[in-house]
Amino acid sequence: MLYPEFFDKVESILLYDPLADFLGAIEAGAVEITYLDVVKFAGHSCPTVAGAYLMSKVGLQKLFADALPIRGEVAVYIKGKKSEGVNGVIGNTIAYICGVSDEAGFKGIGNRFNRSNKLFYDANINGEVKLVRLDTNESVEISYDPSIVPPDQKMKSLMQKLMQQSATAQEKKEFQTLWQQRVANILLEKDLLPKLIKVF
Repeated sequence: MLYPEFFDKVESILLYDPLADFLGAIEAGAVEITYLDVVKFAGHSCPTVAGAYLMSKVGLQKLFADALPIRGEVAVYIKGKKSEGVNGVIGNTIAYICGVSDEAGFKGIGNRFNRSNKLFYDANINGEVKLVRLDTNESVEISYDPSIVPPDQKMKSLMQKLMQQSATAQEKKEFQTLWQQRVANILLEKDLLPKLIKVF
């Protein structure tokens, strides 16, 4: 499988998954989620998916400063409605990383390992996203501003040609390169992170 090389340069997110540990799915429950994993989950790589990845990473680091984040034990709140804009993409991506879901999620074994009813939309919060650590009830709110890394000016006209199916093979490749370069800048330019991500 071929994909942009920069995917492998993005720092992965490490978590402990007690359910995976209990069932022997992953040794010691040590889970590593990469940017490539979330691209496979979302079906694409874009500034929104990159932002959800960064918000997850920063938020989990704040909540679990001295230990691995516990997968399945973090509630995810999204400020906007599920049907509005990219809220669904953001919510689903962060929930995937955190190992939780809405009412359709895994109901657990006995009274343990429940993953359901831990993803909520239309939340009354200040940030774009709120993560709550369920064992301590500590929380962190995060917002993301991709406008800090604006798209190349050529992208709009190239996308129009692609949508109209009038782009040449070279123009298609140029669009893809410019698109993914913006994503790479968002994910890899460390100096931009404090401007891209705001923590409340």
